[in-house]
Amino acid sequence: MKLIITLILLCAATAAAANPFPNGNAQTGQKLFEQYKCNRCHAAMLGGDGSAIFTRPDRKVHNAKELLEQIEVCSGNVGASLTPQEKQHLGAYLNRYYNLK
Repeated sequence: MKLIITLILLCAATAAAANPFPNGNAQTGQKLFEQYKCNRCHAAMLGGDGSAIFTRPDRKVHNAKELLEQIEVCSGNVGASLTPQEKQHLGAYLNRYYNLK
């Protein structure tokens, strides 16, 4: 019985560690991304629909901390004052590109 409980706790801890934005909701993040027209700036920089900014070889983001810092920079570019919760939502949404652990 102790072994089963230990395994369950280990799995739960691993799952929690795998999600760098546990307080974020990707669907809410997508709505914020669209609301602030984030891809407009990305498209102006790289062309197309702007999504290439996430997959370029020299991208700036390599971990959750860097993504939250970049969200802060970008929010200033679009004139948004985001709450910590909104940043978590955006992080959860953008992590579909980054696959951060």
